[in-house]
Amino acid sequence: MTFCANCGAAVTEGTAFCAGCGKPVGASNHPVVVAQFASAGAQAAAVQPAVANAQPVSSGLTSNVAAALAYVLGFITGIVFLVLEPYKHDRFVRFHAMQSILYSAAGLVFRIAWGILVNILMSVTAWTGVVLVPIGLLISLGLFAFWLYLMYQAYSNREFRIPFIGAIAAKQLG
Repeated sequence: MTFCANCGAAVTEGTAFCAGCGKPVGASNHPVVVAQFASAGAQAAAVQPAVANAQPVSSGLTSNVAAALAYVLGFITGIVFLVLEPYKHDRFVRFHAMQSILYSAAGLVFRIAWGILVNILMSVTAWTGVVLVPIGLLISLGLFAFWLYLMYQAYSNREFRIPFIGAIAAKQLG
């Protein structure tokens, strides 16, 4: 059995990288190093978690995928991508996360205002509901289609700015 020259983790034969630290395995695993770690097997196992925890963990998401996912649940995923460590330093992801939060807030405010307007007008006459409810459904369908378009733009590595909302999002990022 061979051990990694960097962290001392056990390395299976034919593996190109150490599972513990991610360093390339190869010529550095010469017999002297292997014997050193083999004699101190318990010590090597105790060293491995400290080295593995010292390195940042990669989530495997590229910037465009993270930016598109920032739109999925609006407020929630937008805030998550604003505070997650690898993405809070990426301007592209932060812009789309902020724009997602603001777009969700604008959609929520619109739906509340539309509901109040429909209820007020329906108290005057019930026939306005026959006209306004389908119009509200069409507007909701348009907002949903635009939300999908925003996700597509983020996935395509484009910084599409919604009028007013995009400018506010860019201003918040500095």
